[in-house]
Amino acid sequence: MPWTTIEVEKQDKFIITDDSQNGRMISYKDALYEAMDQSLARDSRVFVMGEGVDDPGGVFGTTKGLHEKYGRDRVFDTPIAENSLTGIAAGAAMAGLRPVFVHSRMDFLLLSLDQLVNHAAKWSYMTGGKVSVPLVVRTVSARGWGSGAQHSQCLQGMLMNAPGLKIAAPATPYDAKGLLISSIIDNNPVLFVEHRWLYKTMGNVRDTLYSIPFGKGVVRRVGKDVTIVAVSYMLVEALKAAEKLQAQNISAEVIDLRTIKPIDEDIVFESLAKTGRLIITDTGWKTGGVAAEIAAIVAEKDVNLLKKPVVRVCCPDIPTPAGDLQEKAFYPDSETICTKAIELMK
Repeated sequence: MPWTTIEVEKQDKFIITDDSQNGRMISYKDALYEAMDQSLARDSRVFVMGEGVDDPGGVFGTTKGLHEKYGRDRVFDTPIAENSLTGIAAGAAMAGLRPVFVHSRMDFLLLSLDQLVNHAAKWSYMTGGKVSVPLVVRTVSARGWGSGAQHSQCLQGMLMNAPGLKIAAPATPYDAKGLLISSIIDNNPVLFVEHRWLYKTMGNVRDTLYSIPFGKGVVRRVGKDVTIVAVSYMLVEALKAAEKLQAQNISAEVIDLRTIKPIDEDIVFESLAKTGRLIITDTGWKTGGVAAEIAAIVAEKDVNLLKKPVVRVCCPDIPTPAGDLQEKAFYPDSETICTKAIELMK
């Protein structure tokens, strides 16, 4: 079957040099597991719920065995009832607990929008700050196994529109652990977006508890000709593209935003002041997405920094195809970014 040619297991173990040079080299999924394990051990108010969290696979290994270690009252499976369960998790957060609700596919987060957007994200505001909602919704996005139009969507751009909701999209193992810990200790609802193809990426990760602040991006590669702002998995493709561009004497600066709500605007403008050219690449659709919001920020606040119009490298505005050849045409990659960068340099 053509869709069997695309599997998570076939992705290379891409290594990203990160903030912690002294930590052990572990995978993205293992970093998430450590964050869950250490957070459960640290705070008895933390509990984990979601479809398959107690399965032998444990959501790609990120919750494997935690129900045995902490008991089924703190790590438990849930039925397929996303909206109701998001309401239960939000209510538990309002009552003083710290739930982590795991959605193994982001697509079905759409069923939870009423509870997530109308209740969890607004409750602190509506109570004048008297009630906090420390809820984390972990959600796995994007492609794998030729998943097709209903099981491969990256909806983070849509949810940027909801006030009161923070959104993290870590691309490295170090950030995956640190930002998940930050999300769990935060008193606001957080949408924690994990791209399926990142689980086997490798990086240095400290074995201790640590947190990373929201709204603080990082420059992954310094350059002077073009700025590439990357979100989630597209950081991998952006770094690969920067290597290819270097061979053509084009110096690309690669920025990893880490979180998309809030966005680190300063790091983008500081880079643009050097390069004057901007490519924004995201795993979601082009229209009304993360890249569109970043482009709007640049246009609104300092468009004079631009030597050329902003370029967005995102998925085209059609439902995701399921066939192998169609997927290869649909999803942007390092070659797509390279082509756009070369055009910008003309």
